Amino acid sequence: MSTVASPRPSGGVTPTAPARLGFVTRIASVAALGGFMFGYDTAVINGAVTAIRDHFGVGTAATGLTVAAALLGSAVGAWIAGSLADRHGRTRVMQIAALLFAISAVGSAVPFAIWDLGAWRFVGGIAIGIASVIAPTYIAEVAPAAYRGRLASLQQLAIVLGIAISQLVDWGIAAAAGGASEKLGPLYAWQWMLAVAVVPAVLYGALSLRIPESPRHLVAVGRTAEARDVLARVEGGDVDARMAELEQSLRSEHRSSLKDLRGPRGGLLPVVWIGIALSVLQQFVGINVIFYYSSMLWQSVGIEESNSLLISFSTSIINIVGTFVAIALVDRIGRKPLLLIGSIGMTVALGLAAWSFSAATIVNGDPSLPELQGAVALVAANAFVLFFAFSWGPGVWVLLGEIFPNRVRAAALAVAAAAQWIANWVITTAFPSMADWSLSGSYLVFTLFAGLSIIFVARFVTETKGRTLESMEG
Repeated sequence: MSTVASPRPSGGVTPTAPARLGFVTRIASVAALGGFMFGYDTAVINGAVTAIRDHFGVGTAATGLTVAAALLGSAVGAWIAGSLADRHGRTRVMQIAALLFAISAVGSAVPFAIWDLGAWRFVGGIAIGIASVIAPTYIAEVAPAAYRGRLASLQQLAIVLGIAISQLVDWGIAAAAGGASEKLGPLYAWQWMLAVAVVPAVLYGALSLRIPESPRHLVAVGRTAEARDVLARVEGGDVDARMAELEQSLRSEHRSSLKDLRGPRGGLLPVVWIGIALSVLQQFVGINVIFYYSSMLWQSVGIEESNSLLISFSTSIINIVGTFVAIALVDRIGRKPLLLIGSIGMTVALGLAAWSFSAATIVNGDPSLPELQGAVALVAANAFVLFFAFSWGPGVWVLLGEIFPNRVRAAALAVAAAAQWIANWVITTAFPSMADWSLSGSYLVFTLFAGLSIIFVARFVTETKGRTLESMEG
């Protein structure tokens, strides 16, 4: 590795003054607003699904495809985000995402047909996919190594806050109108639910105009004076040494593309496969089943449907608490230990949920559990969310922003994020059929993937705590 990095203590970590850390936290928080939009846009439609189905007079299949359209759009957005970021810069791509979020919110609020709503959801999905890539990329590139894990975890915190706020907005609007299908002024309540997304989209776009570009991108495009200024503001210390380190890392590089991801023996580079596996496993443990289909779970243990939004909100609170735990621990004990603890906890919790649902009986077409199994299912579901929230939720996004070499980071992160969205779409669309087959069997499948994640982390994940991005070039 570069000789300029050797005088740095602890693998290249330079202490950061509180004032600089405050500045980095502020600009990282702006980037993480993309995560807020990510969480808000994916979850806000849940409170409107039944009203949308009734309004357009369509079946569950058409409704499900409309909801899932955002996930397919997210895969597209993630796929193109890397090349857009390399070509136009990280902050400009944030502004593009914000514009797409706003357009999608307006279009989704006033559709004239179900397919029209699906199209606008797809546009919003593109913005979600872009935001899911650009936020961890930008944060990883501006954050000092000693604080990068905590700052990158802001992305996951913003996601879970977005989910929670969307549920509160849905509940508040539905309560004000007397139901999601009722009129509230010139629009139906479900239309207002989707329209409100314009507000955080505009805020995201406005604030992204006020943050500096990533120093790595500035060096890559020859804007070295600006890069030097940004480095002085976010890191301080020996700026000349950091500039030399960046320039050496980027000197032989070119704009990353898919062909750069090929390994010496054909196929993809091993580190790209690791990123894809992390992304897929994060989804295949079934986390989004809890957030997309939670009403099925709560109703199966005797909770009335009218209370489902508030019950889901309580799960979001657990999700938020777990994310704060991750922020506190990720730079202290490291990424790999957190993932391992989370994998073990998720495996146990999902196994208990599978056992609980094995006792389900069908009453009037709906699953019903005995009192003991019902209590265990509720506790297990919330324990699963907690273990996921302090490990695989933020941990995967932190690692995806760190593990790839600079020369392929944008393209590799785009591929990994696209794989994550496709996996999300597979689970989201498959779960209703899986649940019809066997609710217990579905959770057993998730348990097996959680168990597999233990082996995968132990065997293939390398610790990145406290290392500069340039030190991971190998």
